[in-house]
Amino acid sequence: MSDKIPNRLEDLGLADISKIYYNLSYDELQAHEIADKECEISYSGAAMCDTGIFTGRSPKDKYFVEQEPSNKYISWGDVNRPIKKETYNELLEVAKKQLSGKEIYIMDVFAGASEASRKSIRFVSEVSWQAHFVKNMFIRPTKEELELFEPDFVVYNACKATNENFKEHGLNSDVFVLFNVEDNISVIGGTWYGGEMKKGIFAMMNYWLPLANKLPMHCSANVGKDGDVALFFGLSGTGKTTLSTDPNRALIGDDEHGWDEEGVFNFEGGCYAKVVNLEADKEPEIYGAIKKDALLENVVCDGDGLVDYCDISKTENTRVSYPIEHIENHKEDLKAGHPKNIIFLSADAFGVLPPVSKLTKEQAMYYFLSGYTAKVAGTERGITEPVATFSACFGEAFLPLHPTVYAKLLGEKMQEHGVNVYLINTGWSGGAYGVGKRMSLKDTRVCINSILDGSINDSEFEVLDVFNLSIPKSIEGISDNNILNPRNTWSSKDEYDTNLKTLASMFIDNFNRYNDNGSEFDYSSAGPQL
Repeated sequence: MSDKIPNRLEDLGLADISKIYYNLSYDELQAHEIADKECEISYSGAAMCDTGIFTGRSPKDKYFVEQEPSNKYISWGDVNRPIKKETYNELLEVAKKQLSGKEIYIMDVFAGASEASRKSIRFVSEVSWQAHFVKNMFIRPTKEELELFEPDFVVYNACKATNENFKEHGLNSDVFVLFNVEDNISVIGGTWYGGEMKKGIFAMMNYWLPLANKLPMHCSANVGKDGDVALFFGLSGTGKTTLSTDPNRALIGDDEHGWDEEGVFNFEGGCYAKVVNLEADKEPEIYGAIKKDALLENVVCDGDGLVDYCDISKTENTRVSYPIEHIENHKEDLKAGHPKNIIFLSADAFGVLPPVSKLTKEQAMYYFLSGYTAKVAGTERGITEPVATFSACFGEAFLPLHPTVYAKLLGEKMQEHGVNVYLINTGWSGGAYGVGKRMSLKDTRVCINSILDGSINDSEFEVLDVFNLSIPKSIEGISDNNILNPRNTWSSKDEYDTNLKTLASMFIDNFNRYNDNGSEFDYSSAGPQL
């Protein structure tokens, strides 16, 4: 264990710290996890923890301090709720009191593989597995970099503290996830879920980067042997991690990236994959990454530590975090050039979107701003089955600024670099959720590969009614070319047509929210027409 005292320790405002565990090694963290009975060790060597009653994020408990100058940038509403500075100060003191007089874990890490764009983040917690999670998920500084480390932003994770006065404060619950943009501080209380730390920093990168004309993205990314970069946009559960993990392409990252003048770069140093129903033969790279130093969340195992990935008695949102080095074929510097192909992933619960569609530039802007998918069971509190939703830019829950800010940056970069854009449905076929079946991973990979190798352009295309999407009539290697037109897969064509129009109406109603943003974002004609 390093005896180094973190730089600017006094700035934390904690009292009577009994011991500091600073940027512990994996072996040291595992020893703490076992000694403190926070984790057990699985048969494969991965640590296993439970996150308590919260097995997903708590989006209704996220708040930004209402103050200048961030007031003029933040898009206030259901996603970004304001909190008074006085209330924030009170809860910050609650968190500091909880962390004072304790043995604490401090992890100093980077967010952003690009030195020109990265931020130095300090995490403070009293739970060893949370320090392990941070070590997995962010970029690990070298010993030399730690000597000079000065935090740009501090996260106080006081998960054992709650807000007993939340009703008096007018807040949603005793859980609080707070952001003070001006003071560069985040405070977490009442929830142990590790994803709050990960997505909290993502939200801040989504604030900082656009102000510097750089695009933050909720996407995975990989690169081929010829340097062709592909981006996979999508919400949790749509396949970003699975589909970007490819033995023939180097993984840049599985969830969060930036796009600046030099190209694409990962925000993180690890991956956070869903493991529900995980099978070695279907997802060998992810399955193989679950070994020593990986951290499993909320899984069920037998007495020998053998995990049953089909057991969802704790949650359907079972997950694993692991350093990206566990993926054999990864890009070591976590960055690459400008993308050649962009793929939007949607889990269509209505079962009416095609497995693959080629988009025009205008359609790309429309579907990016629409961000249609289905929230998958367990990803958020209260979600027990897929629910159709629209999430702007495929990540509205993490966007402090107005969605059109990100769309404008995407359009400019697509135009400058001549990027191809496709829409992939990883959801249902042959009927809506409960009737149809989920798209097979094998067929989805065939569609993806045809995009990446360019062979999809050799296909003859037809236009899907109402949505006016361009879909291929055939793709080499697909199990059945009939599935490429979703209408073919429904036993009742009338029911399909009804669902098609129902979903189209939802798209149109959702996109009305952009009608007051001027002609620059008048892309409604690129969407479905009734």
